Amino acid sequence: MTSSEVIFNLTKDWTESMEHWHLHFFIIPSVVITVFSFIADPVVLVCIILSRPLRRETRYLLMANTLAADILFLTLNQVTLIGNAVKAKIPWLLCELFTAILVTAYSSAILTVTLMVVDTFAAVRWPLRYHNLLSPTQTHGILGMVWILCAIYPFTLMMMMQDESPHGKVPVCLALISFGFFEAKAVEGIYMYFFVSALICSFIILYCYIRLYMVTRTQGIWHSRFSRARVTVLVHGVLLLLYFAPGFVFALELFIFPRKNISQDLRVWISTVNANIFMLLPRALAPYLYGLRYREIAESLTLLLHWSRRNRENTSS
Repeated sequence: MTSSEVIFNLTKDWTESMEHWHLHFFIIPSVVITVFSFIADPVVLVCIILSRPLRRETRYLLMANTLAADILFLTLNQVTLIGNAVKAKIPWLLCELFTAILVTAYSSAILTVTLMVVDTFAAVRWPLRYHNLLSPTQTHGILGMVWILCAIYPFTLMMMMQDESPHGKVPVCLALISFGFFEAKAVEGIYMYFFVSALICSFIILYCYIRLYMVTRTQGIWHSRFSRARVTVLVHGVLLLLYFAPGFVFALELFIFPRKNISQDLRVWISTVNANIFMLLPRALAPYLYGLRYREIAESLTLLLHWSRRNRENTSS
């Protein structure tokens, strides 16, 4: 079977299931969550970029990288979802490029969130040496390596499959279908890459939080039921769950995608809910649950609003 026939069959079956269950209506919550995300994500990112003190701290640079990756992911994800909803046909090569960038942005956000937990552990474990551990330049270098590391696998797959890729247009562009095509043609076990990567990051985060509790349990910060430490850990735990759960679900999607004994409708439902809701929730909640809880970011936002208001008043006068 030729590459064009494989893609035609994959997209045809997928489109029929989407139309049968009217799953295109999931674009509505997707747009709502994305708009909600764009209200705060760019604002917090700009606050960090414009504030020199914030740009000099590792934790805020890591947060800025997470927000940048989230904004890139949200933008491309929404473009592909809207294109799928209106049945716009796009070149397969462009779909592959979108898939590679989406995977890179998602992976970068996951790795950076993991580094944020490691950074918190280092700040608590070695408070006197923390500010000397990494300079802003070194942090920039680490973040650059994160992006390169996250881009290697998807772009390598894309280049490996150039000879096998069809040259026509497709009515559905989804990362699941792209990777499903790769598996069907040559590369098996792609789901293991995502599953193992997410598992390693999860173990690192779990280890850091266990060590944090062991280091701080004698300091009395956990005694109060509503102490700042408890609330912070709860907020971070919810946010981390929201970030990592869709990754594990995507690995499950890749695992069941080629299985003939799994209902096509079930696969389409899981993928649609994951792409339109679960993957978007952490990006919508992160700036509210995490970013704006920092006093420094809230103060920077206040100064930015005052500056903007003063400029408007000077312009009007």
